[in-house]
Amino acid sequence: MELHRLLDTLDPDAPLAQRHLWLIDLLAWVRGDARDPQESVDRVRLLLDAAQARPEWCARWHPWWNTFLQTVDLTPLLADFGFAPRTAFLSEFNHRMRRKLLPGTPETTDLAELFGLLLPSPFDARWIQALDTATLQRLRSLLLEAPADDGAPASVATAEFWSSTLLDALTFCIGQISATGFASEIRARLSADAQAGRPFHDLPVHFEALRQAVVIHGPDSGATQLAAERLTHQLDLCRQAAQSVYTHLEEHGISVGIVFLLRQLRARILRSRQLLDCLLSEKPERATAALLADLVQVGQDGRSIRALIASSSHLTAAKVAERSAESGEHYITRNGAEYRQMLGKAAGGGALLGVTTWVKFALTGLALSAFWGGFAAGLNYALSFVLVQLLHWTVATKQPAVTAPAMVAKLRDIRAPGAVRRFVDEVANLLRSQIAAIVGNVGAVIPVVLLISLGLSLLSGHPMLSEEKARHVLHDQHLLGPTALFAALTGVLLFASSIVAGWVENWFVFHRLDSAIAHNPRFTRTLGSERAARWATFLRSNISGLAANISLGFMLGLVPAFAAFFGLGLEVRHVTLSAGQVTAAAAKLGWPVLSEPAFWWAVGGVLVIGPLNLAVSFYLAFRLALKAQAISDVNRQRINVALRQRMRQAPLSFLFPPRRPAAEPPDPDDASGDAVPPASQP
Repeated sequence: MELHRLLDTLDPDAPLAQRHLWLIDLLAWVRGDARDPQESVDRVRLLLDAAQARPEWCARWHPWWNTFLQTVDLTPLLADFGFAPRTAFLSEFNHRMRRKLLPGTPETTDLAELFGLLLPSPFDARWIQALDTATLQRLRSLLLEAPADDGAPASVATAEFWSSTLLDALTFCIGQISATGFASEIRARLSADAQAGRPFHDLPVHFEALRQAVVIHGPDSGATQLAAERLTHQLDLCRQAAQSVYTHLEEHGISVGIVFLLRQLRARILRSRQLLDCLLSEKPERATAALLADLVQVGQDGRSIRALIASSSHLTAAKVAERSAESGEHYITRNGAEYRQMLGKAAGGGALLGVTTWVKFALTGLALSAFWGGFAAGLNYALSFVLVQLLHWTVATKQPAVTAPAMVAKLRDIRAPGAVRRFVDEVANLLRSQIAAIVGNVGAVIPVVLLISLGLSLLSGHPMLSEEKARHVLHDQHLLGPTALFAALTGVLLFASSIVAGWVENWFVFHRLDSAIAHNPRFTRTLGSERAARWATFLRSNISGLAANISLGFMLGLVPAFAAFFGLGLEVRHVTLSAGQVTAAAAKLGWPVLSEPAFWWAVGGVLVIGPLNLAVSFYLAFRLALKAQAISDVNRQRINVALRQRMRQAPLSFLFPPRRPAAEPPDPDDASGDAVPPASQP
């Protein structure tokens, strides 16, 4: 619509919805094609020129503007826009889902609801920020200073209305800040100094002093400025007190709900500072435009469910990565002795998974329904993985998801001298550990499955599986089939199990269940004090591994069953279990199978499954850990350069442990640790 036609349709007596629709159309015209903010600024100037040249239009505009201010409530926009209706994560999640699914209406007196229709685009924040001071002052004097009803000057009436609105918004913000600070979840986790300082107790007192100063002396008085400085200082004390809660969470476990409360509290403190700027600034037009642009951006963020989850779960992800790093340290070998020890542990795990393979085929013979078959398979895997953990053995594919965070933990202080070099050393250590674990697992599962097949044939006359089933196994593991896709899916499940493990351990620590088990009277009466303490210590040390193994086992068993329900036909491919299945098939078909292409295609499939299991789970865990440690793109580039340099200088260091520890030479680039000396060759 052209500007002159748009201006002609202005009707101060139009119904509420029509008035708001006209304003939506006007702002859409200002927005234009939403490509160049300066073009929108020029359109604002063109609007002001047209209004100045048409006094009769201004005579209709001012009643329209007065009606708008009298019928809509500005306070919710200034005080509550962008914040959760209730200070809880799930309620905000549901609120955003409703906003995404349900359309808004312009027939509302709540400006916070109307705002999303008036300025719905991220581009709106750009053109508002691009408005220069002269244009803002002209906009205020020409259009926004509505004449007063009582004969007072227009500027005085507008100033009083704006001051009253800002004070109301500040009242709501200060009240919400105090309420959040008094919430039991926050209050109980404040540091001792923060509790002694009582910042949330004194905040309303300082705000009331400011309000009285504004009402009695005006916004520009010295008393008001002094009261504003004291209130600003008190807000800073509240922010520092809230920050101390993060220290408690880092030590005692993360809660998404509490993190959400803290983020809401911090945002409300910032909003209060912005409202104070609008109330007391020497250039209120500039401060108001900055607040309006920020509200546009807040509106965009407030519609994003992904942003809500990411912002509220960042610390949880960091804690999960940190706890995975603690577990992952046990799976990284750094010398020849640890390398040989890893081979032995992996051989034990492979031998046990050979028994798991036999149980899997036995369960298949029961012809259970899809769900119960998957549940039985998951229970078999879970019990096997837990037994491997309790015997202190290892399964190769479970390592990457916990060793990746352990490596990234080396980058926690990436600016420290030698940080990148130590990280590259850890990459080499990890790769060697993975090779040792795979060799140990596969090297043990093959002879164990062969021995079980031979024993079954001798004792019962029946091998582990029939010839038809053996052919089916070789077909399923074929390299040119969907084996690679299923192996990658299994890598995702391996990563998911590490997330479950980190979350469960964080939950265990957050609720102090180890202390509850050790000291709760009901437990001590039943178990005795010493046994309860032993159980508490055992669970605290092993809860992460138990959660990872049980969740992984049931995911390996149940995911194919649920996928079959939806007709997806997905399967899992675990390198050790697949190697055992191919071995069982070969044992049934006998020596002639070595001359069959199907067998070697299946062997090729197994050789692909292992690297894909490891690579996918490691990649996902590595990305999570990098995000948790906030590693920048520049530092990631430094890491890539250092890895390539090590591969050129000492390629065998990624395959075999050093015969003796390498002396740590000083870094040529001591400030950044970029230099990567070659490791000792085996």
